[in-house]
Amino acid sequence: MTSFLLCPTVSRNIDFDMAITADHIKNKLMKELSAAHVDVEDTSPNRCATSFKVLLVSSQFEGKPLLQRHRMVNTCLAEELKEIHAFEQKTLTPEQWEKQKSQ
Repeated sequence: MTSFLLCPTVSRNIDFDMAITADHIKNKLMKELSAAHVDVEDTSPNRCATSFKVLLVSSQFEGKPLLQRHRMVNTCLAEELKEIHAFEQKTLTPEQWEKQKSQ
């Protein structure tokens, strides 16, 4: 039996067997983009997995412009983004991350 939740902020049902979670996104980004650090926050009202904010640190971003970095993330999460209403991402190289932490 599959459980469904009607998210009050959007007119769609979420299948719990296939639900997109912050942990799912984090694990996928860590694995597929060899991330050194990933923070994923569910920013949707009632935490119903429709809006996420991501900070991603990966050496794969070295020498790549911002648009290319975001395309890499969007490609990695292509299936998930079909179900997500809003997605904010910040992509940094390890050097940029260390510099930001020290400020």
